[in-house]
Amino acid sequence: MEELQELDNREKILECALNLFYQKGYDAVGVQEIVTLAGITKPTMYYYFKSKYGLLEALLHERCSKMNEQLREAAFYNGDLVYTLERYAKTMFAIAESDLRFYYLTLSLFYSARENETYKAIIPYMKEQFAIIRGIFEQAAGYLGNMNGRQEQFAVGFSGILNNYILVYFEREDTTGQLEDDKTIYSLVHQFMHGIVV
Repeated sequence: MEELQELDNREKILECALNLFYQKGYDAVGVQEIVTLAGITKPTMYYYFKSKYGLLEALLHERCSKMNEQLREAAFYNGDLVYTLERYAKTMFAIAESDLRFYYLTLSLFYSARENETYKAIIPYMKEQFAIIRGIFEQAAGYLGNMNGRQEQFAVGFSGILNNYILVYFEREDTTGQLEDDKTIYSLVHQFMHGIVV
């Protein structure tokens, strides 16, 4: 029972921190605000996470590790670049849709000042994510004759298309459709492929 209570407290703190970091930004949130929302004391939070930054690191480690593992599985290249990119896009969209708060938080941390501790916390996971998508193009180098060392450029372009589409999609008034709709994914991937094959 005590182990369950500890798990509940830890998860509650992580969830409250995510909500506050998403709503206000990491720097604007104080420890007191987190513990008040979680209904715990400061010593309880420090028992689990040692500091606000330690809390952010734990949140990123747990969620980004899971997210990147899903993307790694989706990026498995079986000789069909288009199919692999469609599967990767579908996974990326599903991840964003299942936890939009965390998706937005990761982007905001990544686009923070390079000297900021939040950037230092997120950058290892973003580098890992970029290496996963770059790996798709590295494995497909023989498929595209015009690749010629431009795998990184293609990876930047494709990840940019996906992230921008997600951001634009959720700015719409009506998001009742499914983000990871097969027709949308087909269209995005084929539009991208047309641009790099030409």
